[in-house]
Amino acid sequence: MGNEIKILIAEDDEGHASLIQRNLRRAGIINGIDHFRNGEEVMDYLFTNFNELEEEGLPLLLLLDIRMPKMDGIEVLRKIKEDRLLKKMPVTMLTTTDDPIEIDLCYELGCSHYISKPVDYEDFVKVIRQLGLFLKVVSLPRIRIPS
Repeated sequence: MGNEIKILIAEDDEGHASLIQRNLRRAGIINGIDHFRNGEEVMDYLFTNFNELEEEGLPLLLLLDIRMPKMDGIEVLRKIKEDRLLKKMPVTMLTTTDDPIEIDLCYELGCSHYISKPVDYEDFVKVIRQLGLFLKVVSLPRIRIPS
């Protein structure tokens, strides 16, 4: 991968999280991947580890499911995009929902991409591998505290 990034996956379905990680690896992604089981976990991580994340200097990318316990993906997206320090972080919605109203809402709130997870296993694997290939060539912003 041309640039180092840290990938955060917020996904409550362990099977989906495992498939995502495994197929990103198969696509050649060797970057660090952290998995969070609900929206609250990923928000706690981002807001309590901000200084460490800035010191690491790695751009972050969040792969975010919508339907999760404790705090859903829409609320996570809203909080990230309202935060003056985190708002540049790319957030890719990766969810089974393909409702056009929900897709529009996510883009209005500031998501970078919206990917519907196919129900069919082979199609799901194919989509994640394509995502991995995309991640190998994309450049992402670093999170920095403004001077």
